[in-house]
Amino acid sequence: MSVEHSLLGKDTNYPTEYQPDILFPISRAPAREKYAHVEAIQQGKDWWHVFEISWLNAAGVPQVAIGRITLPAFSPNLIESKSLKLYFNSLNFAKFDSQEAFITTVEKDLSKAAGAEITLDLFHVDELEISKPEGICIDDLTPERLENHPDASLLSLNQHSDENIEVQLYSHLLRSNCPVTGQPDWGTVFIRYQGKKPCYKSILAYIISYRQHNGFHEQCVEQMFADIWQNLKPEKLMVYATYTRRGGLDINPCRVSDSTWMPRPIRLARQ
Repeated sequence: MSVEHSLLGKDTNYPTEYQPDILFPISRAPAREKYAHVEAIQQGKDWWHVFEISWLNAAGVPQVAIGRITLPAFSPNLIESKSLKLYFNSLNFAKFDSQEAFITTVEKDLSKAAGAEITLDLFHVDELEISKPEGICIDDLTPERLENHPDASLLSLNQHSDENIEVQLYSHLLRSNCPVTGQPDWGTVFIRYQGKKPCYKSILAYIISYRQHNGFHEQCVEQMFADIWQNLKPEKLMVYATYTRRGGLDINPCRVSDSTWMPRPIRLARQ
């Protein structure tokens, strides 16, 4: 089913009974067609933090937690975010004998929708730590050219250096739009890079060029990965975006060319 048939942008009733069928899968394949030759597009993970999780224990007493969902990038489907929010709302009045039983049910339902094994980790509401970004922040640079839609021609190598480097850059200036509702999505993007030294200004200009782009979080990260991979030709590459939350969810896609470069999932202050 296409995203136009999803619940995004529509008035909906919040379910009060367990409703796994409300989960809405979206195929990754159409957005990946133009990157079919970039094999690493399917290597990585999507981490979701779910801040509004609640269910009832066997005695009917409400339980609350923060969840981290891990979805593999090779899954044929991503899950539309509003349907995921409504799914977790449908569990608010469902009884489970144990936390483990709750986790098992959620993992089964989400794995069915995604077409691959999904895991759920639960944290006490005071347990999930705030991380500080690591690397070189490029936000104080002034790009030579700015565009309002993704433009891979902005990317360039450093013309004054032939050295090979390994570096992690990050920017808080990522902004894109939901392709259905047009609502803005904000995020921090990390780029770990090994290869000929890139022009940092050109990378910032490229990140800023997403400012009026309509795309799901996962698709934006995959396009960034593919454009950097094809235009700068690094030896290794990681692109990891930590988006701010909307509707009690934040989405954090990561793609890597080398599995040893998979970072640990983090949560930043503005998430």
